[in-house]
Amino acid sequence: MFFERPESGERAVLVHLQLASEVERADPREFEELVLSAGGDPVAFVMGGRSAPHPRTFVGRGKLAEVAVAASAHQAEIVVFNHALSPSQERNLEHELKCRVVDRTGLILDIFAQRARTHEGKLQVELAQLQHMSTRLVRGWTHLERQKGGIGLRGPGETQLESDRRLLRARIKSITGRLAKVRRQRDQGRRSRSRASLPTVSLVGYTNAGKSTLFNRLTQSGVYVADQLFATLDPTLRRLELEHVGPVVLVDTVGFIAHLPHKLVQAFKATLEETRNAGLLLHVVDASAPDRDRNIFQVQEILEEIGAGDIPQLLIYNKVDLLDQSPRVDRDAQGQPERVWLSAATGEGMEHLFRAVSERVGRDMVSEELHLEPQQGDLRAAFYSLGAVQQEDYSDDGVAHLRVYLPRADWNRLMKKGPEPLH
Repeated sequence: MFFERPESGERAVLVHLQLASEVERADPREFEELVLSAGGDPVAFVMGGRSAPHPRTFVGRGKLAEVAVAASAHQAEIVVFNHALSPSQERNLEHELKCRVVDRTGLILDIFAQRARTHEGKLQVELAQLQHMSTRLVRGWTHLERQKGGIGLRGPGETQLESDRRLLRARIKSITGRLAKVRRQRDQGRRSRSRASLPTVSLVGYTNAGKSTLFNRLTQSGVYVADQLFATLDPTLRRLELEHVGPVVLVDTVGFIAHLPHKLVQAFKATLEETRNAGLLLHVVDASAPDRDRNIFQVQEILEEIGAGDIPQLLIYNKVDLLDQSPRVDRDAQGQPERVWLSAATGEGMEHLFRAVSERVGRDMVSEELHLEPQQGDLRAAFYSLGAVQQEDYSDDGVAHLRVYLPRADWNRLMKKGPEPLH
């Protein structure tokens, strides 16, 4: 390790403060779920309120004593704060509490490190961890502080610290370069799908809303599913056939969460670009969550941050089996599908979803009838190669009568040399 600190354990004391300066209040229940997802065993929950964080230890002297008593009574090996701590606050708290202290950012990074499966996901997590660690590197060398400066006091401490900083900078630079290569490869894949006129539909939503369960239900895949936060970390792409539309690419992405560390948003930029380049977002919402409106707002904020706020959305209210609700489709004033109520776990309402997605994706589709002369066989073959021919018959003079349904981009391309459609 780059720095010395007490060994981590699983018995955890949780600390959550309501701060008067916070515009968006954090959810204590979600915080406990995060600790459980990381493999922690919450043994005590210390809560309180302050007008502003204490600059030295974040909590006040009395609350710090309460945390220390709880940690000692339960023999806790780790204290987790539901807040972002500065490096000096972490250092001071560890000195006072005599155990490891982790803030919200470090907790989410730890969960991401456990969930990453692909090479790209592991690189993204490592980059975020190294960037987080670089601000805390000095903590491991506090025993050499007397050697950091001054005549006669310069020594190996400063040399070792700078050496570690150089190692971190070199590793961060290496990972950044490799992720840039991954991004270029993703761009090539997106351009290929674009040339093939394959629409992209991306699943987004708050963590544990049921995106992966819905993804598996739609595509008959075996993506990992669990009732825990951030069960899915790596993006998964599958081809999906929609009636009257044809093939589309469906993307399952990492779940969002309130106060998602900016380092993670930046590190996962390559992954999130799959969302930013989608033609339609299926915004999956846990309909049974008491704070579902807040979760929708949090997802919208992150979509804005990654430049995907203007992409058309279809809200998917999942888990209706936990409510007294029937599957249905809600439409706007123009009759366009706006919300779909379903259960991905039981499959109830999936026919509504397929129909709604087909309508939304197919809005830029063309349905026409054509008469093709025998010498226009190459054009007929082009329509067949796109899977666009819905019906065909022939007249006695050999003219082919086709009904076609295809993306407008393909239609415009073929019609530059083709016949006028029948009206």
